[in-house]
Amino acid sequence: MSDSPRPPLPPFTEETARRKVQLAEDAWNSRDPEKVSLAYTEDSEWRNRDVFLNGRKEIVDFLADKWRKELGYRLRKELWAYQGNRIAVRFEYEYHDADGQWFRAYGNENWEFDEHGLMRKRYASINDLAIAAGERRIAGD
Repeated sequence: MSDSPRPPLPPFTEETARRKVQLAEDAWNSRDPEKVSLAYTEDSEWRNRDVFLNGRKEIVDFLADKWRKELGYRLRKELWAYQGNRIAVRFEYEYHDADGQWFRAYGNENWEFDEHGLMRKRYASINDLAIAAGERRIAGD
């Protein structure tokens, strides 16, 4: 395999699962599609709402498009459960569109990792709620 290991590696403990979740939050908040994509296997499978993706190239393209539309994006993730090479998280993020309308998105993700600590499967269920700027809970841009 050409990819370097991405610690922490499975099987996860509570401490290493929490660390993996924090690393994911930090990466996504960078809004750098290339950087984020390196946490996934070359052939990673995603479901993000009603979009199905396969592989890093599709992930990079998807995230670049996402962050062109979701301005001021800020994310918080929380460990929900873990076992072996799997982690489940709850999350919320806030962003605004080009017209200045703010949104909060809530959801759950199920992650599965390979032995090198790269995510090979990510399944996300997400709901959006329009909010006023004064209702924001996540500090950011």
